[in-house]
Amino acid sequence: MTSVAVLVGSLRKESFSRKIAKTFAALTPSLTFDFLDIGAVSYFNQDLEASPPADWTTFRTAISAADAVLFVTAEYNRSVPGVLKNAIDVASRPYGQGALAGKPAAIISTSIGAIGGFGANHHLRQSLSFLNMPVLGQPEAYIGGTGGLFDEAGQLTNDGTRDFLVNFGKAFEAHIARNLPR
Repeated sequence: MTSVAVLVGSLRKESFSRKIAKTFAALTPSLTFDFLDIGAVSYFNQDLEASPPADWTTFRTAISAADAVLFVTAEYNRSVPGVLKNAIDVASRPYGQGALAGKPAAIISTSIGAIGGFGANHHLRQSLSFLNMPVLGQPEAYIGGTGGLFDEAGQLTNDGTRDFLVNFGKAFEAHIARNLPR
């Protein structure tokens, strides 16, 4: 099966982004998902590149083992959360040899507001473009109003969002198939 590394841009235990990511994984059984803990990745410091910390090596190895990468993130101050940016910086190094290079990717941005993390989504697209990651263009995934999408048990209750995630999963699977190295 095709393996997907999942990077959730929020560390919060009850993160809506994490709930969306877990729901997406459950609704996309044709792919296998490996949720990576970006909170365990220490800060990037170029001085450490010659002898990288063990957490960098572990993280890079997990990304390298995946066929594709899914980013699910909230928007912080109209951009990408710092912890996610740090994880991307660590995985992208050493320059020209990073674990992310060329991997098919998809982005789901989330927000408790109506805009659905539009700013984070597009800032992330800029970074991934630089890293030569083919990013799923359509459909775009901006999921707003996340505070009202789940019940007390963390289960998605909105049928429209469920249908969208199913279709997004099909599009992502096709995108991966088109962009996997042959």
